[in-house]
Amino acid sequence: MELQLKQGDKAPAFTTTDQDGKTVSLKDFKGKKVVLYFYPHDDTETCTKEACNLRDNYAALKKKGIVVLGVSIDDEKSHKKFEKKYSLPFTLLVDTDKKIVNDYGVWGEKQFMGRTIISTYRTTLLINEKGKIDHIINKVVSKNHAQQILEVWGL
Repeated sequence: MELQLKQGDKAPAFTTTDQDGKTVSLKDFKGKKVVLYFYPHDDTETCTKEACNLRDNYAALKKKGIVVLGVSIDDEKSHKKFEKKYSLPFTLLVDTDKKIVNDYGVWGEKQFMGRTIISTYRTTLLINEKGKIDHIINKVVSKNHAQQILEVWGL
């Protein structure tokens, strides 16, 4: 997988809804550090480990002024159930039309359990206060993701 986006690029704009049906746009977070993390599906083993690690370390991320936004192709109902089941304190963005995953280049073929499937690449983009991509984490360590974010960002 090769992302078209790179460090220093302007993060592609988007407007979608979250798990509560509220409209969310990237521009809403101008002036803040944003963790935009892409994951394949709600309530699957590795995605749950990643979300729970971010939840468990959310206070530390928030203290550093970081906003966490999770993105998958699941719908509002699925996101809401996932949020409630694991008490997730951050926003989950709906991308059922796959516009965001395609704009960010994180949708495509990958190997899963010996098969080729089309899915979301587990990828995290660290977007700075000016809307530029500071870092791209392609090798996400789900059970240590918050620490990985803080280290990569040097916080």
